[in-house]
Amino acid sequence: MRRRAARTALFVAVLCLAVAALLAAIDGGGLGTKLVYAFAIGIACTVYTSLARLAAAGASDLWRRRRGLPAAEAGFGAGWTGVLPALLAAMLAGPPTGLAIADRLTGHASPSLLEMRWASTRLTIALAVIGTVASIVVLSLQERLAAARLAAEAAERQAAQSRLRLLQSQLEPHMLFNTLANLRVLIGLDAAAAQSMLDRLIAFLRATLGASQAPQHALAREFAWLDDYLALMRVRMGERLHYELDLPPELAALPVPPLLLQPLVENAVRHGLEPQLAPGRVSVCAARAGDALVLTVRDSGVGFAPGVPGVPGVPGVPGASAAGGGGGFGLAQVRERLSTIYGPDAGLSLEPAAGGGTLATLHLPLARSVRGSA
Repeated sequence: MRRRAARTALFVAVLCLAVAALLAAIDGGGLGTKLVYAFAIGIACTVYTSLARLAAAGASDLWRRRRGLPAAEAGFGAGWTGVLPALLAAMLAGPPTGLAIADRLTGHASPSLLEMRWASTRLTIALAVIGTVASIVVLSLQERLAAARLAAEAAERQAAQSRLRLLQSQLEPHMLFNTLANLRVLIGLDAAAAQSMLDRLIAFLRATLGASQAPQHALAREFAWLDDYLALMRVRMGERLHYELDLPPELAALPVPPLLLQPLVENAVRHGLEPQLAPGRVSVCAARAGDALVLTVRDSGVGFAPGVPGVPGVPGVPGASAAGGGGGFGLAQVRERLSTIYGPDAGLSLEPAAGGGTLATLHLPLARSVRGSA
């Protein structure tokens, strides 16, 4: 609204300066007096134009509401229903009002605009009409361009949200199928453990069914999901899997996309701990580093395959080895979701952890997360 008012004021000022300069060049009078008359008439025409368009928009919205129709989406008074009343109001009321104000300011007595025998009268009316038509056309085009820009931005946001929902809907079955495959193997090995794992899976799915459809949730909820998932995996792996979750209380309420960490944890278990016979540990930590939220997933598993080059991720983000699952479905989804939500402000990196294993690090813009939760 302020930007549109500033554009209108600037255009009217430029137009009035041009009219004053033209009048001074035609009759050789003083430029100062011409500026007073040009600005008085220009401002009066602008005020009557805005009032007429606002009245037309209000009448149109009232008419639509009485018939159960939604209000018009375009700017106030857009289209001919707003332009024609504005043009008539500006041409009929703007010049006389502006002329009277300028006469009061300068002490002159201008002839009536109804006396067409005067050349100055005809010139004043002609310039007022030309200026009013030009201003209405230009400002209407600006409003239509602004409305089209807003519609394009809204469509882009909607497309991004649809893309995120699609990515998340693909990710959840991926995790579920992997869990069911593990459960199928466990049934033939340990029926009691499979029953326990099935009970935990039911509880996990019940807890995540509704919340997973939201675009974001609290970081505490994400860690609770990880706790459920790792408990499922521990039923199957027993003492081969140990885990810890470290979430500082001051970060618990920060919003993050759902199931953002789960693919990283799943990769740590499947590609890090499962291939080795010795017990292993998965550690998930959250920390704040300046204006960024840093989330890390570390495992003590087999780590990167020797001599295997990294698989590239999003631009500027290190890749992961084949053993680390860098080319797998889950990590590709994480990278795509980060790119869609945060653009270049977020990143995922995978690297060998000190002492063995793999370290996955997520950097999220903290300010963006806080704004998204408002």
